[in-house]
Amino acid sequence: MIAYPNASWDASVRGLAIWWDVLFPSLFPFFVISEVLLGFGIVHFLGKLLDPLMKPLFRIPGNGGFVLAMGFASGYPVSAKLATKLREQGLISRIEGERLVAFTTTSDPIFLIGAVSIGFFGNPQLAGALAAVHYGSAILLGLLLRFYGTRQELSHKTSADTSAALTSLPSGFSLRLAVRAMHEARLQDGRSLGELLRHAVVSSLQLMTIVGGLVVFFSVVLEVLTASQVMNTLYDALRMLLPLLSLPDGLAEPLVGGLFEVTLGSKASAMSTEIPLHFKAASAAFILSWGGLSVHAQVASILNGADLRYLPFLAARAIHGVLSAALLLIFWKPLMATDSVFSRLDSSLPGSIPPWDLAAELLRLASMVTAGMLLLSFIISFASKMNRK
Repeated sequence: MIAYPNASWDASVRGLAIWWDVLFPSLFPFFVISEVLLGFGIVHFLGKLLDPLMKPLFRIPGNGGFVLAMGFASGYPVSAKLATKLREQGLISRIEGERLVAFTTTSDPIFLIGAVSIGFFGNPQLAGALAAVHYGSAILLGLLLRFYGTRQELSHKTSADTSAALTSLPSGFSLRLAVRAMHEARLQDGRSLGELLRHAVVSSLQLMTIVGGLVVFFSVVLEVLTASQVMNTLYDALRMLLPLLSLPDGLAEPLVGGLFEVTLGSKASAMSTEIPLHFKAASAAFILSWGGLSVHAQVASILNGADLRYLPFLAARAIHGVLSAALLLIFWKPLMATDSVFSRLDSSLPGSIPPWDLAAELLRLASMVTAGMLLLSFIISFASKMNRK
């Protein structure tokens, strides 16, 4: 930083602009709303209704369905924050929390579609392919992780008193039991509306400060590494490795950049003119699923507030990245041959939604995901009752 003061200053200003223009308006409302919903027992209400869906598929209580919907709609690191809150309240076990964070940490659809597919690649049709492999591989990862920690769960149950009381209720899609769970959770919380809002705002601002600091820090580190030619050394090392994997060596720069930061790596993937589109898209898919060390640091700082470990998250991000890239290469032709709704978008559109409109759009997406999950949960519960008859 002393050797490259101008570069460090410019990088810190860029990082601060990203935090204020994109991250703060998109994440802060989610953090506040999630705290309020937990305090009022709405999460417990949804959790009871989502039990028939989440427990058989992912071996996670229905409360995890709320984290899944919010995480998929708003992107990293919202799911880590919500899973940590559920763990602190004893609604999920340690293993369940680690499973939940591992597969619900994804990019938000607006960044994936608007910024990456339309803004960087200028190819709206690519949005459907990237979204399918990114979120599809996340669900597949969740199915695989249901086997994680099985022996530990069998050897010692770590459910807290609150979750034990709620899970002792009969299973199934029941509005009456969901309302009862919400009422009990609200009584147990006991905070007034004013106190609940104050605590939600204060804790969310503290977390947003940490997120902003990490974004600025990694922005400066990456710029200093670039200015000092250290990144070129990493590029050269990866260029020798990629041909062994039958991949173009031109992907070295976007992959190394994506190792540190999602936006930089995704943009570099699109700018590689001599590389076939399917390899560039696979690189972007890997980077979006990996998340970048900046996101990893944000999640690690959040998980530090509970007893959830970082290493399972790290392994899951690597697996998610490989899965999404492999699925895109395998199903490239059928995915791109499909006339998706995104192909009708104009590639000249701006790559992002106006910053302070992000919250409303992401909340709408979260509501749609939650509604879809509730419908699936009802269908599964209804089918199970019919089979028992």
